[in-house]
Amino acid sequence: MNKKTIKDIDLKGKKVFVRCDFNVPMDENQNITDNRRIVAALPTIKYLLENNCKVVLASHLGRPKGEVKPEFSLAPVAKELSKQLGQEVIMAKDVIGEDTKLKKANLKEGEVMLLENVRFHKEETDNDAEFAKELAQDCEIFVNDAFGAAHRAHSSTAGVAAYLPAVSGFLIEKELEFLGNAISNPERPFVAILGGAKVSDKIGVIDSLLEKVDKLIIGGGMAYTFFKAQGYNVGNSLCEPEKTDLAIAAMEKAKQKGVKLMLPIDTKVGKEFKPDTESKTVAWTEIPDEWEGFDIGEKTIEMFINELQDAKTVIWNGPLGLFEFEQFAIGTNSIAKALAKLDNATTIIGGGDSAAAVEKAGLADKMTHISTGGGASLEFLEGKKLPGIECLLDK
Repeated sequence: MNKKTIKDIDLKGKKVFVRCDFNVPMDENQNITDNRRIVAALPTIKYLLENNCKVVLASHLGRPKGEVKPEFSLAPVAKELSKQLGQEVIMAKDVIGEDTKLKKANLKEGEVMLLENVRFHKEETDNDAEFAKELAQDCEIFVNDAFGAAHRAHSSTAGVAAYLPAVSGFLIEKELEFLGNAISNPERPFVAILGGAKVSDKIGVIDSLLEKVDKLIIGGGMAYTFFKAQGYNVGNSLCEPEKTDLAIAAMEKAKQKGVKLMLPIDTKVGKEFKPDTESKTVAWTEIPDEWEGFDIGEKTIEMFINELQDAKTVIWNGPLGLFEFEQFAIGTNSIAKALAKLDNATTIIGGGDSAAAVEKAGLADKMTHISTGGGASLEFLEGKKLPGIECLLDK
């Protein structure tokens, strides 16, 4: 993915339209509860300011579905960003309206403005050409730095590239460097760990990774579909009986490719879906009726950790259990700790729940790279073209 970045073009004094990913979690009082996505955008914004650019930022927040909804306003983001940058971020009252036009026209070098939520217009998700043209108006360069939205062909992620020369910011550059190298030129042994709920969500990724990895570790809810495919009872565990053929095909492909595909050999089951439910560990072949699998068991944890010891490249996407409940977070946390101890390996966490689990375990700084895009990183690993990347200028 040899795409131009902000270092490859002359930016000095230019008015730059920057698509960021400020889709941050907030509480009911509109206080930001996690500012990581804002912090992640700072290197690109600061670089533009150092080059005396006039910076116009855009992002979505939540799913307002084309309507103006105050609870999805980006005003709290402008406040937090002002604090992080140490200068006032000018907040527009709209996206392409009169207030935005006026503020864009009066923007001076070294100033930053933030548009209101682009998804207040349904034209954004429709990738409407006229809306994209309005976003690009009065700007000279498009910088995409929203990897978390790069798999969406929306007006602000891809459409504006029809009207402005388009390059990546530092965040997307970093994502492409780590994910791209892991896929195209991994140091071996190359191990992938896939968790999460459904085989159907990950089958494309499984299929793609089986072409590249030396070992594939499968856990989380989708492991039970693999158990079912082999004719075993899974009790009340999360399972897709209609997808057992996909699980069988994956196991067959792994054999053909000489990939070591590992499934749990024991599982921690619970009586009910609640934090303090009664639980016990059973062999994967002996899950009782009425019980539900919520985590990998102790023997599986030991087996998976042993298999990771010689790894040189590891990609992990999806938790290995119900990590939101403390008693079922042991598998996920144990694997996170094992990865944190791999001194000579490149460890890449593929966004979403696995990133949240690593953060919760306090081990984020021990990983080589944590992706900012769950869905985008999955599609990238699957080999799909991401519209927000494809539209950027080639080097």
